[in-house]
Amino acid sequence: MTIALEAARYAAVRQRTVLLCEPLTIEDHMVQSMPDASPLRWHLAHTTWFFETFVLVPHAPGYVPVNPRYAYLFNSYYNGVGDQFPRTRRGTQSRPTVAQIHTWRRHVDAAMMALLGGSPSDEVLRTTVIGIHHEEQHQELMVTDIKHGLMTNPMWPVYRQDAAQVPQSRPPQPATGMQLDAGFASFGHAKDTFCFDNETPAHKAWTPPFGLDGELVTNRQWLEFMGDGGYTQHALWLSDGWTVVQERGWQAPLYWVSQPQDGCQRWLELTLAGARPVDLDAPVAHISFFEADAFARWAGARLPTEFEWERAAAAAGAKPNGTMLDDGVLHPVGASVDDFSGLRHMFGEVWEWTSSAYRPYPGYCPLPGALGEYNGKFMNGQYVLKGGSCATGRDHIRATYRNFFAPDKRWQFTGMRLARDR
Repeated sequence: MTIALEAARYAAVRQRTVLLCEPLTIEDHMVQSMPDASPLRWHLAHTTWFFETFVLVPHAPGYVPVNPRYAYLFNSYYNGVGDQFPRTRRGTQSRPTVAQIHTWRRHVDAAMMALLGGSPSDEVLRTTVIGIHHEEQHQELMVTDIKHGLMTNPMWPVYRQDAAQVPQSRPPQPATGMQLDAGFASFGHAKDTFCFDNETPAHKAWTPPFGLDGELVTNRQWLEFMGDGGYTQHALWLSDGWTVVQERGWQAPLYWVSQPQDGCQRWLELTLAGARPVDLDAPVAHISFFEADAFARWAGARLPTEFEWERAAAAAGAKPNGTMLDDGVLHPVGASVDDFSGLRHMFGEVWEWTSSAYRPYPGYCPLPGALGEYNGKFMNGQYVLKGGSCATGRDHIRATYRNFFAPDKRWQFTGMRLARDR
């Protein structure tokens, strides 16, 4: 890896984190709207703690942590480096202040650039690259946590007026999809480039013959599902999903609000640019695995496995040309883009639920030390998502990337694409 390139990327990623906070007030930085979300001030601090803890303290001679108590306040789940302040209480703390956290960030950035500007070891570079990708993950979480914090406010405050812009044109006709025969294929990351440990080792696996739809499921299709009683037909739902629907009163995707208009039901969608009429041709977003699975059953189809999705993306040569964080739209809009061998928006717009449980690949070995806690210990009770979203950095995503969430979660930009048996 090139030292100058990694130093430049470090600086750019750290700056983008700060830029994401610019439209917000200090009060906005304090909000923790649910246990799954974290305050913006915590994200700013935690990503700084990561570089201080895993790069500077062990590798920068003479570096002393700015405040030893930060190690407790801003450790997320790394038991190997100490105790953690309770996640559910992150929004209860006002100190250090946001200004003090930014000062700490600048201090750590200066120390990091000095370290990278010298003769950093391979271990320093390796851990720095992990930290860069870790911060990019937190940038996505920042967007979705900001959205949840603002949209659960009855005032529906606006994050940025120019977000969620609907494109002027749509694809002239639906993408045709892809049909693949049964066979062995290679999965996982085998290149000499960065990946997370859960993408390894590369291996071969068998996929039966299948078809994958060319388009993401849209809001128009979701309204048809809702109109046909999709949320009230227990036969469509997995048992745990049906329980969640009943307990939480789900009737639509998260951030959809029903308002009567001229005797009819009108659906609005809460976006980071405020409330807007649901865009019928945009990909549906903020749905759980349970909802995606029920919709697939209603549609006479199913969710793809992660292996089917990855095989199709590789066969198509799909590239990340959908709506992503770099575009600043911060909403899945389904803009007109070229398709790859009949598949459109394989990357960007929304993370795509798969039917695959998040489990280790054959021969999986986590990273040594505390960084081994990054992925491996979460391999139970969750499902794999593929493809990235409108809040994912374009240089962060790849076909082998394995995101994962519990089946009832829907505050992320999560959507779906249908697969079919042949």
